[in-house]
Amino acid sequence: MRLTILLLAGLACAATVPATAGGGVYQWKDANGVTHFSDAPPPKGTFQARNVDAGTGHAATPAAAESKDCTQARTNLALLDSDRQVGVDSDRDGKLDKPMSAEERAHQRDLTNADIKAYCGSPAAATP
Repeated sequence: MRLTILLLAGLACAATVPATAGGGVYQWKDANGVTHFSDAPPPKGTFQARNVDAGTGHAATPAAAESKDCTQARTNLALLDSDRQVGVDSDRDGKLDKPMSAEERAHQRDLTNADIKAYCGSPAAATP
């Protein structure tokens, strides 16, 4: 369990990947009232998740806002599904000790899909 938590923390720090699939963006206003759009939600505060129509580039009907746990799980899955190297911090010193093996990666992908089901209310898309 401890290793899973550390792996998820490591995955979160390892790379920045779009938080939503299919052209999703996040919209929020900062303390000065300026509206921002990004592929990642703000670190704190309220936001709206929006889908973008790839054909027109315009924001579609607002999608339901995801919880931070859901967003993090989807980000982790995107990293696990990518070709990027993912490491393991087995001694908990904050530094990656070794690359994650294919077997470890598959196991972590299963755990992350379970997190998505729990936090997002629907399972993630099937992964190879």
